[in-house]
Amino acid sequence: MSRKEEVLQDVVIKFAGDSGDGMQLTGSQFTNNTALLGIDLATFPDFPAEIRAPQGTLPGVSGYQLRFSSDRVFTPGDECDVLVAMNAAALKANLRGLKKGGKIIANTDGFDTKNLRLANYPDGVNPLDDDSLSNYEVYRMDVTKMTREALKDIQMGTKEKDRAKNMFVLGFLYWMYNRDMENTIQFLTEKFGKKQEILDSNVRALQAGYNFGDTTETFTTRFKVEKAKMESGTYRSIMGNQALALGLIAASQKSGLPIFLGTYPITPASDILHELSKHKAFGVRTFQAEDEIAGITSAIGASYGGLLGITTTSGPGMALKGEAMGLAVMLEIPLLVINIQRGGPSTGLPTKTEQSDLLQAYYGRNGECPMPIISASTPSDCFDAAYEAVRIAVQHMTPVILLSDGYIANGAEPWRFPQSDDLASIEVKFKTELGEDEEKYLPYLRDEKLVRPWAIPGTPGLEHRIGGLEKQNITGNVSYDPENHQLMVKIRQEKVDKIADYIPEQTLDSGPEKGKVLILGWGSTYGAIKSAVAELQAEGHAVSHAHLRYMRPFPRNLGAMLKNFDHILIPEINNGQLIKIIRDQFLVDAKGYNKIMGVPITKTELVMKLHEILGGAN
Repeated sequence: MSRKEEVLQDVVIKFAGDSGDGMQLTGSQFTNNTALLGIDLATFPDFPAEIRAPQGTLPGVSGYQLRFSSDRVFTPGDECDVLVAMNAAALKANLRGLKKGGKIIANTDGFDTKNLRLANYPDGVNPLDDDSLSNYEVYRMDVTKMTREALKDIQMGTKEKDRAKNMFVLGFLYWMYNRDMENTIQFLTEKFGKKQEILDSNVRALQAGYNFGDTTETFTTRFKVEKAKMESGTYRSIMGNQALALGLIAASQKSGLPIFLGTYPITPASDILHELSKHKAFGVRTFQAEDEIAGITSAIGASYGGLLGITTTSGPGMALKGEAMGLAVMLEIPLLVINIQRGGPSTGLPTKTEQSDLLQAYYGRNGECPMPIISASTPSDCFDAAYEAVRIAVQHMTPVILLSDGYIANGAEPWRFPQSDDLASIEVKFKTELGEDEEKYLPYLRDEKLVRPWAIPGTPGLEHRIGGLEKQNITGNVSYDPENHQLMVKIRQEKVDKIADYIPEQTLDSGPEKGKVLILGWGSTYGAIKSAVAELQAEGHAVSHAHLRYMRPFPRNLGAMLKNFDHILIPEINNGQLIKIIRDQFLVDAKGYNKIMGVPITKTELVMKLHEILGGAN
């Protein structure tokens, strides 16, 4: 049978099914296969919030969106070209995100009476049989039946065989997009090499899906996306939490400080613990504490002992760590507090993304308790953000908050990783003896950065008092003197403010230095802003984009930059947090664009908002 091949520039696929259908594994394998071909990509895994939602229901739908392109991409796409729906609930939950004319690959077994009822379709209504999907190309495939048929010679139960359905779908998509299956077969061999029946069932289902595409007369066209034009170098696919863990390890090696991670598992930060625990060969020590408070206080103890103390969490855990963060500020020791943000408040939306903790990072502790704040913008940027956060912590003797979020943490993109020689040095100075002018150790005697010395406990002659009570200036003794307290509060704030002298000035990501509109972003809004601004610039509009890494203190030139534009737009996945701080510090009339739905802001939304602003300006 003759087949034609069509070359596409850009494709967005959404894999969707029940939480037990393996959609995350299917998506990640297709992602790895795409990355190996040198095609640019961006992903957005969408997990159900409940650990075990009832099978076939809308709350139990698990999704994985992947965009791949022969051009550079910065978002996982606003709408999908292809929706793989393993059941009725998956179709219902994701249909509005499919382009008109898009393709639906539907597993017909997931549209029986029971599944339709669980997905809240009216009795007697099946979207595959009526005209409700007339605006789409619908491909009906009984994936369950064909998977069982492919595995009929394998001695396994029906339930176990059905777990390979996702591999059948993956094999079919490998055929559809003209891919080789070898990397997935290698992955399955490594994962299930000691469980021969499971390995055989997955490989056979994968091959059966590929052969189905090759032999059926339903599909007459295969598609291909060419390699992207990217800067030369060696790339790997990286997820945000993986990149963050590797950035911590790199900083540890460069600084000579062994890592101690004291933490408590919480979605979506737990993968950092999982990743770091694999790297004991690099001197990494991981401690899963009994609660959030024990996690951070153990990290504080490690830092006091001369290690690189780190703790990881999300918003609810940040609240519990608040008092201990105040202790670290009072002690003035290095500590890295990593917050992978999610929807709140309280337990909120555990698996959904939000930029909801910036004000908490600024103000969420008792007393005057300033801490530097660093923000990551993309999955691969987590490496650099973590590396820089460690540098600031150890060179300025201060706890540092590093903000990421669920979108960044679980998303993936190609990463042109650096060589060790490319990384800036992180110099660490321990105090080992008394200075020539010192009769006794003065633990709060400061240098030009207002940084106090770091002395490891047990160093002869450098014994000193620590604790959460206010310190007397220079000596570190307990002090209740009012004037001394005001002085120490001012010094601690000035020390954080002076970090601005040791970080780069703010630059524009794109656009003219002066113009009508500046979009000021932070965190995971980066891709949507960059894409929207590029579209407006192509239309001839004077629109610029600046993205913040240093959230506290801000770069020294940020205020002057803001005054160069008629309008400032600040998009955030919250109810308006950075905009409050910007208005307060720089007295500018910034406008916000806020989305609080547990999903990222899209490029299309920002393009519409920019046209609205530009239309008003004209």
